[in-house]
Amino acid sequence: MNDAEGTCSQPTPKRKRASQKVRLAAGTSLALFAVLSSTVLISTRPGAATSLATAQQQAAAIQAEVNSTTMQIGALGQQYDAAQGKLENIKSQVAQTQSQIAQTKATIAADRKADVQAVLNAYKTNGQQSSSNPLFSNNFKSFAATQEYGHVVNGTLNAAVANLTNAQDQLNAQEAQLQAQQGAAQQATNAASSALAQAQALEAKQAAALSQAKGQVATILAQQQAAQAAAASARGQQLTNSSAGKNIPNPPSNLAAGQRAVAFAESQLGVPYVWGAESPGSGFDCSGLTQWAWGQAGVSLGGHYSGAQFSATTPVPLSGLEPGDLLFWGPGGSEHVAMYVGGGTVIQAPHTGSVVGYQSLSAMIGWGNFAGAGRPE
Repeated sequence: MNDAEGTCSQPTPKRKRASQKVRLAAGTSLALFAVLSSTVLISTRPGAATSLATAQQQAAAIQAEVNSTTMQIGALGQQYDAAQGKLENIKSQVAQTQSQIAQTKATIAADRKADVQAVLNAYKTNGQQSSSNPLFSNNFKSFAATQEYGHVVNGTLNAAVANLTNAQDQLNAQEAQLQAQQGAAQQATNAASSALAQAQALEAKQAAALSQAKGQVATILAQQQAAQAAAASARGQQLTNSSAGKNIPNPPSNLAAGQRAVAFAESQLGVPYVWGAESPGSGFDCSGLTQWAWGQAGVSLGGHYSGAQFSATTPVPLSGLEPGDLLFWGPGGSEHVAMYVGGGTVIQAPHTGSVVGYQSLSAMIGWGNFAGAGRPE
């Protein structure tokens, strides 16, 4: 149930990327379970009891590892998306700062030119003043005018020097800001690269674990998964029918836009899950699908990251869900996001090896770590 998107907590009112495609190659446990268990039967002969117990233990260990790595891969995917979104914002800030630096440098060049002219004027005026001393001239009016002009020129020189100093200080501050932004950009790049590397390592580990599921172990593994799914569905139904979200008031309806968003999401049914992607007809991760679908409906979700989308929506109780409402998992909605279709069904891009498809809402909620629902506006 996890995707390259995010983790969550109870939402709070109205907290308001095409991203790089990164495909993780391994198939999902569901696909392998179906293939591996299609023709295998568990022996019920008494002599097979020890073998059966061992197979059950092995299957349980594999299932636990698959569950753990699937959730970690999903959370890492959301970390990747968040880092990519941050990097895009920083790049925009860097471009703006570089433009400001260019303007400031042009101002400095103009100020320096003005300084040179002011110095020349001041030198010329001082020479005129010394040669027009009233002790040696009867033209007192001419001397007074020249003296006044000299004061103006000297004032212009002082102003030009002050402007140049201010512009230079501004340039120094802008260059320091640029350096800080470039450092932040590098940190975001490192965070994205780290998340990708960790996810790929976990995906390889998961594939290795699943490759152990052969014969009797594969059949037991499939049975265990079916039992877990049934139990999760029951837990989810109980939660849905309980007072969860009871104290959250229904926000204003956005049904028309929500129905359009659902229609756009449904147009991508069967499109492969691609880690970190938002490409119609090619691939989506969980937040990429919701971001794109709602964007087509004319509503921005605040970014290709489930945590950001969680913050950009208004909390809604489960009892008040409308088509298009979003459901979040993990702390702050940072691990996964899906879209409510109606009739107790959601549409989502689940995890590596899967495709965009439908899922029971109660089954998904029953897996745990549910953060809450939110309505885009």
